[in-house]
Amino acid sequence: MNPNSVEMDVVDVVQAFNEALNAGDVAGMLRWLAPGSIFENTSPPPDGERIVGREAQRVFWQAFFQGSQEARIEVEEIFGLGERCVMRWTYHWVDPVGQPGHIRGVDVYSVRDGLILEKLSYVKG
Repeated sequence: MNPNSVEMDVVDVVQAFNEALNAGDVAGMLRWLAPGSIFENTSPPPDGERIVGREAQRVFWQAFFQGSQEARIEVEEIFGLGERCVMRWTYHWVDPVGQPGHIRGVDVYSVRDGLILEKLSYVKG
């Protein structure tokens, strides 16, 4: 699906991005990002890393999936208003030695014309 060919609700865009994330499909994730999009990661504390642009995010997500091959985002709640979408989630993973883990958090998205402009991530604890 070409994200620019169909007018989509901001929630639909974020859900499509997260479906690609849960599939480990970096190319699929990038299709939903605006060229200069911003991703603010939860790490390192206290402010996280700011990753700008599709290419920088491609590099980040490829490394992410290498270290967390069973990554899965479980959506707890999602809603949108205008160009904003808020998603409360639990991130589940299995580390390289087989230990499962999880953490809960919130993403605040900005979406325009069917593409994600910002993904600002925050975690509990």
